[in-house]
Amino acid sequence: MPLADFTLHRPAARGAVLAAALALVHAGAHAATDKLLLTGGVTSIEGSAGGGLTPWAVIGSNATEGQWGATATASVVSTRNYTMQVQGALLAFDDRYELSIARQDFATEATGRALGLPGLHLKQVVVGAKLRLLGDAVLDADRWLPQVAAGVQWKQAEAGALEPTLQALGARTHGADFYVSATKLLLAQGLLVNGTLRATRGNQDGLLGFGGSGHRRYRLEPEFSVAWLASRTLAFGAEYRRKPDNLDPSPLGAGLKEDDWADVFAAWAPARNFSLTLAWVQLGRIVPAVATRRQDGGYASAQLAF
Repeated sequence: MPLADFTLHRPAARGAVLAAALALVHAGAHAATDKLLLTGGVTSIEGSAGGGLTPWAVIGSNATEGQWGATATASVVSTRNYTMQVQGALLAFDDRYELSIARQDFATEATGRALGLPGLHLKQVVVGAKLRLLGDAVLDADRWLPQVAAGVQWKQAEAGALEPTLQALGARTHGADFYVSATKLLLAQGLLVNGTLRATRGNQDGLLGFGGSGHRRYRLEPEFSVAWLASRTLAFGAEYRRKPDNLDPSPLGAGLKEDDWADVFAAWAPARNFSLTLAWVQLGRIVPAVATRRQDGGYASAQLAF
């Protein structure tokens, strides 16, 4: 079935994502799991292994070289005016290849009502692939080179009653992001650093479509993460993700200026197969003409990894 025909609002679509997650978990249940805790990252809102907001060069799951692994995750972000729920699953092999899928459901709540669109949900499916190119994430005497990975995320958005407006602004309902990430864990210091360069045309990560009138080209946007491993089971960190601004410059898109994203987080892995991430996120102003305050709020994510 073409991705463009994947209707997110139907129960069958939701069931397909859940079935995929369960299948991946079952596939990874038989893999040996000797990767260091938390060094596979958690799951981003787009389904790739990394932080909550940005992908890292690490390959998800607990699997190492020659092994299969899988993760399943559920996340929620709640800000002043919006709520987003994400379900995702990931399959990894040989600590080199990663395939992922995520389903996002963004509830506009009071902002939707103010726009005359009560009950409006912006939905998106993200299918990702990542390949480790070179290097090793964990530093030792012989491995100074950071781990470098390249990835692609194909996105199909559904904006419901807002789609005619987005089309008038020149935004498309589907698109792809391309990125390169470099990650290094200084194990002796317990410090992980990551830098990602993303080529994107996405508006609010794609939830408001891709591109706009006069803004068809890809833009290169940097993303950064840093984490401190306080113990083998607990990490604290922060992320920053710069965003493009495709819609606001056009006359019809006035009031749709896009701000950068950031968070501070804590990730806890009480068991090898389970981790919990809590964060405070700053998403800037989203539709500032209606939701005038900055969209700060909480983020929680639970992940099963094999």
